[in-house]
Amino acid sequence: MSRTRPPAFAERIAALEEARRLADGVLPDRDLAVVDDVLARAHTRRSLSAAHTVVGFFGATGSGKSSLFNAVAGTTIARAAVTRPTTSQPLAAVWGRPDSDALLDWLGVQDRHVLRADLGEGGLILLDLPDFDSTHREHREVVERMASMVDVLVWVLDPQKYADLAVHQGFLRPLASHGPVMLAVLNQADRVAERELPAVLGSLRDLLDRDGLPGMDVLATSAATGAGVEHLRARIHDVAAARTAAVTRLESDVVRAARTLAEGRESDAAAPSRSAEKAQRARLSRDLSVAANVETVARASGRSWRKQAGRRTGWPVTRWIGSLGPDPLRRLNLHRRAVDPSVNRTSLPRANAAQDAVIDAAVRDWLHVAGAGMPTPWQRELRADVRRRQENLPDALDRAIAGTDLGAGRAAWWWPLVSVVQWLALAAALVGALWLLGLAALAWFQLPIPPTPRVQGWPVPTLLILTGILVGVLLGGLLSAVNGAAAAARTRRSRRRLRAAVDDVAQRLIVAPAEQFRDRYAAFTAAVDRAGA
Repeated sequence: MSRTRPPAFAERIAALEEARRLADGVLPDRDLAVVDDVLARAHTRRSLSAAHTVVGFFGATGSGKSSLFNAVAGTTIARAAVTRPTTSQPLAAVWGRPDSDALLDWLGVQDRHVLRADLGEGGLILLDLPDFDSTHREHREVVERMASMVDVLVWVLDPQKYADLAVHQGFLRPLASHGPVMLAVLNQADRVAERELPAVLGSLRDLLDRDGLPGMDVLATSAATGAGVEHLRARIHDVAAARTAAVTRLESDVVRAARTLAEGRESDAAAPSRSAEKAQRARLSRDLSVAANVETVARASGRSWRKQAGRRTGWPVTRWIGSLGPDPLRRLNLHRRAVDPSVNRTSLPRANAAQDAVIDAAVRDWLHVAGAGMPTPWQRELRADVRRRQENLPDALDRAIAGTDLGAGRAAWWWPLVSVVQWLALAAALVGALWLLGLAALAWFQLPIPPTPRVQGWPVPTLLILTGILVGVLLGGLLSAVNGAAAAARTRRSRRRLRAAVDDVAQRLIVAPAEQFRDRYAAFTAAVDRAGA
């Protein structure tokens, strides 16, 4: 029997508990129930007597199990028969140590016989169990329960039925990880010719190898002649003296439970490269930006800027034309600067089927990359977890757009200066026009006309009119180009800010939960490896 230090076993138990917690809601309930049963059994068995070693005798009808049990015990306790099962309830032979009642109560063994403490120096409990091939269903249920609870399992086989599938498929193969706490005994060896016995034992070892038990010991005994009984008794004595069988058995249970959790852990798809994941992450943000109408809002921001600039810096005579029509951002309910983003919403049309399809495809493609390398149950739970959050995605995107600072209503510092120049140019043109009208009125009424000042031969009123109009027209044309460039810059800046807001939503609702789930799977894998190493 292998010896295991309790601290290492405690670490295995802790790792299995962590793996069980991380797998909750992901793996099938039947697998989790197996782990729960192992953990409960381990905690209970460790809390009971550590000084006792429970050895169970398992066998089929006619294997001589009860006779061998009596031979090892050195007294007749169990009733033996050849053709039918005679053991209907577990029977215990206890050597010394009267403090075994709690352990036997947990095992459900009521028929107890306390013997002298000369085998294993006390602390040994031998159990004679019902036949595992009994026609009585309750007998098999007792055997299955005891097979999961005793510290050491002694399989008593006979030369005629040692290859019976009932024992190999029903018990030995499922318990392949329990080789350190199992022993195969070929009983009734006296019925086999001496020259044939090595071949029979070799055949049994081959079967055990195929069962996944290559290191399992095989002994030959005969309860009738006493051959091999002393050897078997000595082996049991060593087990009881070492007092490590209980821990070894529990450790085997933990390893088996860890393997149950690890079943199907491998995935056909390899984990994506960092560059592939980064590219898919960028695509997710880009597709969500399309679905959130980022380009529409960014262009509206640029048009809004240009409209405001035209109203503030255009030629005063035609400036009113720019005031016609609503502001593009106001039409989208994005004209307010100081709003609560938790309640503000845009006036963008609700996502249509095409936009919903874009969102769904973007999330699905991202999950395909994020879940690569995970087994199917974990991928399924990852998709379900993110899909639940995806229901809030359209509203979150709308709030992100509404909460982005687009600079609505914000004026450029040079707009007032340009407006003053425009008004001065208009004023000059008006002064010149009024001057000429005054001169025309004097001529109409044939009144004396004062001389008109001239500059380089040009009348000053005419120069005022031409200069005012020319300055207004030229400045308006120049400002149209400047405002166009500024509006384009505002569009690009708004696009960056809107995409950043959408990317933040994608990170918060899609990417971060997926990364947390992957971290959960990585922690689960590490815990399973620690428990089953």
